[in-house]
Amino acid sequence: MDSKERIDQQILEKVKSLLESLDYGTVQITVHDSQVTQIDKLEKYRLPLQKSSRNTR
Repeated sequence: MDSKERIDQQILEKVKSLLESLDYGTVQITVHDSQVTQIDKLEKYRLPLQKSSRNTR
């Protein structure tokens, strides 16, 4: 593999860790000049719907 095909093991471990800790959401990897420059994690929390007493008849 040449240097453009190599991914730092630390980056792979970070991505793996983010994925394992995520129930709902996205992990976005930003690449610039063939190098990972940023990793973003957007986590979503799902809330249960509550029954409204106004809508029951």
